[in-house]
Amino acid sequence: MCGIIGYVGRRQAAPILVEGLRRLEYRGYDSAGVAIQNGAGLAVVKLAGRVQGLAEHLQREPVHGTCGIAHTRWATHGVPSERNAHPHGDCHGRVALVHNGIVENADALRSRPPGIGSSRRPTPRRWPT
Repeated sequence: MCGIIGYVGRRQAAPILVEGLRRLEYRGYDSAGVAIQNGAGLAVVKLAGRVQGLAEHLQREPVHGTCGIAHTRWATHGVPSERNAHPHGDCHGRVALVHNGIVENADALRSRPPGIGSSRRPTPRRWPT
């Protein structure tokens, strides 16, 4: 089972998100992470292991911002690792997302069709299902 929490408000997001992840720990997990909008972009911190490890990392290296998402992951696809931990971000550091479940067409998405990730407008095309 995975858990997702988000926060938008006036308080610092990291402590609220970590507390939310702690409350979701009973669901099972093997990694945890946060993505916080810090005014200059997204700060993403994620690791394999317990939520406590994430909390300790954020205490050593705080991330400031008042808007964020967080996720605990239970590996149903792929090994527990920092790379597989959520949130996942785009290559420009502007978008982060979390999801529960398996992305069935992950290999097709990883192949990066022409135009994806470039500044030119991609040619419309059908995506494999």
